[in-house]
Amino acid sequence: MKAEGCIWLKSDWYASHRGPISTFFVNRKRDSGAGFPWRQWLKWLVAADGRRQLILAQLAKRGPTNDSATLRPLVAMGQYVGGIETVLADGEFDSERNHRFIRDVVGAESIIPARRGKAGWRKQGIRAEMAADFPVERYGQRSLVESIFSAVKRKRSARAPGRSLETQRLQALILGIAYDVYRL
Repeated sequence: MKAEGCIWLKSDWYASHRGPISTFFVNRKRDSGAGFPWRQWLKWLVAADGRRQLILAQLAKRGPTNDSATLRPLVAMGQYVGGIETVLADGEFDSERNHRFIRDVVGAESIIPARRGKAGWRKQGIRAEMAADFPVERYGQRSLVESIFSAVKRKRSARAPGRSLETQRLQALILGIAYDVYRL
């Protein structure tokens, strides 16, 4: 199945100048009572064209954060480049509001896996449809966006070594632009 008119939304992280840290080490420090300072990193979010394997829109910000609210601006930016028929996104972007935006405002189909939530919560509307009859085969195309992140890290860089958040943000955005130029 071709992915024409389809965009993917995905987030990834970039190591800062301090480098990645082991989760085992973090948990060991917490368990020993020594405590561990809050760890932040640069988060890079992209909306990518499925057919051309190009980045249509991108944001870079400090993580960890809830990325659900960033779906609407990313899709709106990607809409300027070309027509969108389908939006595939990770579960972190799951919300009824995002589904409604994609379907009612953009006029595209939304495929976002419904997150679990708490035991007493009931899924309603489009999220309930996604939970009941999720199009697994079509969602499998989402793996192509992973190849974009892989290519950027392999061909350009896997780090944003700037010392300030603003420098790291600019470095990540420039990596996205450089990737698109490389693809063209």
